[in-house]
Amino acid sequence: MSGALHGIIVVDFSRILAGPYATMLLGDMGARIIKVEQPGQGDDTRRWGPPFTHNGESGYFLCVNRNKESVTLDLKHEAGQKIVRAMVKQADIVVENFKVGGMAAMGLSYDELSKINPGIIYCSITGYGQTGPYRERSGYDAVIEAEGGIMSITGPAMGEAGEGRPYKVGVAIADITAGLNAVIAILAALHHRTISGAGQAIDIALFDTQVSWLANVASSYLISGKAPTRYGNAHPSIVPYQTMKASDGWFMLAVGNDLQFRKLCNLLGHPHWADDPRFATNQARVVHRGELLPQLEPEFIHQPVATWISRLGEAGIPAGPVNDIPTTLGDPQIEARGMVQHVEHPVTGPISLIGPVPKFSSTPATIHKPPPLLGEDTSTVLKEWLGYSEEEIRQLAFDGVT
Repeated sequence: MSGALHGIIVVDFSRILAGPYATMLLGDMGARIIKVEQPGQGDDTRRWGPPFTHNGESGYFLCVNRNKESVTLDLKHEAGQKIVRAMVKQADIVVENFKVGGMAAMGLSYDELSKINPGIIYCSITGYGQTGPYRERSGYDAVIEAEGGIMSITGPAMGEAGEGRPYKVGVAIADITAGLNAVIAILAALHHRTISGAGQAIDIALFDTQVSWLANVASSYLISGKAPTRYGNAHPSIVPYQTMKASDGWFMLAVGNDLQFRKLCNLLGHPHWADDPRFATNQARVVHRGELLPQLEPEFIHQPVATWISRLGEAGIPAGPVNDIPTTLGDPQIEARGMVQHVEHPVTGPISLIGPVPKFSSTPATIHKPPPLLGEDTSTVLKEWLGYSEEEIRQLAFDGVT
């Protein structure tokens, strides 16, 4: 069965994480992804490590570049630009994450390429967007997290050890979510093109993306005028909703309503807590968290995590262990959902990759091609898709174009 985007062609000029993550998702859903890389160098992440496989393939590169063909082109060379225009003429989507003006400097802006293909959907991903006073700044995830406010609310709660030190998220989440926003926008633009026949430019900024997923935290400030603070692993608006220490480790307790809190009180042998006016409602518990938590937290220290997860689950109280990455990836739910999959790499041999998230009933998302070697598809694309002869292909290589 073909993927939902079978027949869609993407010319991908992106590198690092946000853009490659977006095009990987499109490839998972069946689009043909032609990744354009600098000859002899390629995507920067090909050299980011360790870890590397025994044949020198970067784990970072492998994580977001499956289901793609790699074509090497010098975009500053006139012949390279000519090849790009030939590809775009037949493509549906362009994704790029050069600095603002980078593609335009090579004659490959949306305005130029839309003259060749009025239906092209041209998605630009940058740190701060195509407009505004920061548009020319380089965009790096950790800097975006700092400027975008998420670091100010991530880290130890005020009053704990480490007070004053903000933390970044443990994965480049601004990049990842910018990639997700790019995919959403591209799919919406495809639908619009189906109706109108017209393509369009899409402007995705990491900064906008990060600010957007402040969500309820931003809303709380906009409504109250009070700057949010850090709560560690606790929740500013729900109590008890935080990590708890058991005898052998940590687990997350997520009491989302008053009925669940009453069940928790009964489980712990303190039913009177649920009737105490300070704790009877979530609103009251948020106000009086400093009185409730010192009584609640010691209750969990005498039993192991597995015991608490079992007892809480039987009582209908949401809770889960704080797993490390090996435990998570070995979880039976991960296996059942196909979230770790195995593919044969032409150099490295079998590699394991995180599987696609969407589960389609008729057009499954799949890993059908391993991450490509640098330039491995250049000759095939030039010859079979664009009609270049063997002699022309050799000359392009000789001239340093490919």
